[in-house]
Amino acid sequence: MKVVLFCGGLGTRLRENSQTMPKPLVNIGYRPIIWHLMRYYAYHGHKDFILCLGYRGDLVKEYFLNYSEAVSNDFTMRDGGRTIEYHNEDIADWSITFVDTGLHSNIGQRLSAVKEHVAGEDAFLANYSDGLGDVPINDMIDQFHARDAVAAFAAVRTWQSFHAAKFDDDGIVTSLGELSDRDFWINGGFFVLRQDIFEFIEAGEELVEAPFRRLIDQSKLLACPHNGYWRAMDTFKDKISFDRAYAQGDTPWEIWRDN
Repeated sequence: MKVVLFCGGLGTRLRENSQTMPKPLVNIGYRPIIWHLMRYYAYHGHKDFILCLGYRGDLVKEYFLNYSEAVSNDFTMRDGGRTIEYHNEDIADWSITFVDTGLHSNIGQRLSAVKEHVAGEDAFLANYSDGLGDVPINDMIDQFHARDAVAAFAAVRTWQSFHAAKFDDDGIVTSLGELSDRDFWINGGFFVLRQDIFEFIEAGEELVEAPFRRLIDQSKLLACPHNGYWRAMDTFKDKISFDRAYAQGDTPWEIWRDN
């Protein structure tokens, strides 16, 4: 399935990082968070990516145009560096489409801007590109196809409060909004979307506001509970937490290494 990644945010709460680079290029270890996320999807067999660019999209393009497999893979160098033999490769079989979706566009506008690039797909994946997890995405896709839903998201439990969700025993979302108590699930930003999603988005709308409320009214929004690892890089403190975890080898999102 194609994977739409929203890469246009400024990341204003990441302090000095966001002043020089787009949020998806902020590093965790040797690679930016966008790479970790793409590596996660590729491990699950989803290697056709569409990057929705905005703020400093030129840097995202340059990163992949100048990509070096040597940074995260073992290799053997011969002939004084003229011959490089990589023991493993990361992105050789990836397809990456770069689309300028506007400097100040919101998520709904960015998604609408790449509509033509997912045309013909019955369903596709999407992600905010600022959070990592060990979400079993293929199980989530199976749940999605088993329901008559237009959109699905991974529902996670965390102290990081975003869109709080309530849903019934079948996962059908009944409300989405502010936190009302301490026992809550939130939208984790891992999406499965059907082509019909574009019929629910009107010009200028944010994705998880009016469009998702229309889906709720028609019982077309599905939440897939995930009790495993999930964390977002929303603030500079989150960036430091990711760095410390990586330095200690505590990287549960790197399921490709565990397997």
